[in-house]
Amino acid sequence: MNLKNRLFWVTAAVGLVLDQLSKFAIVQNFQIGETLALIPGVFHFTYVVNKGAAFSLFSERGEWLRWLSLIVSAGLILLAWRTRMNRLEQVGYGCVLAGALGNGIDRFTAGQVVDFLDLRIIRFAVFNLADVFINIGIFCLLVAAFQQPPRKDSRHTADK
Repeated sequence: MNLKNRLFWVTAAVGLVLDQLSKFAIVQNFQIGETLALIPGVFHFTYVVNKGAAFSLFSERGEWLRWLSLIVSAGLILLAWRTRMNRLEQVGYGCVLAGALGNGIDRFTAGQVVDFLDLRIIRFAVFNLADVFINIGIFCLLVAAFQQPPRKDSRHTADK
């Protein structure tokens, strides 16, 4: 069996496993609100939970986010089954799927997302690996979009 877009599936699986293992380790070893300075004042592990989206947006009524994660995940899986992607697109979409599934699993199982990456040097919101993967994926997809060769227009080539 020749699996289409193999890099997509590998990227998504590795990303999801890393996200879920990291969250499990934090939940098992930290109390909510507890922090560990890895580089004091720069980078900490801080265990917080988020019922909303990025930056705690929609935290009051964030139930719909679990369904959004499910719909995005299903759409990406369908895309990978039906189309051929280049390597950068496979990594990009695979990372987005890993992130959507990682945070979606949290929302379905606990009603909230575990966050722990605390980049204090820029006073950024606490986030997790799923968020990192989504951002890496978006970056890869933007690069892939600009790398696409221009399509040859048959009208211009017929005139030559």
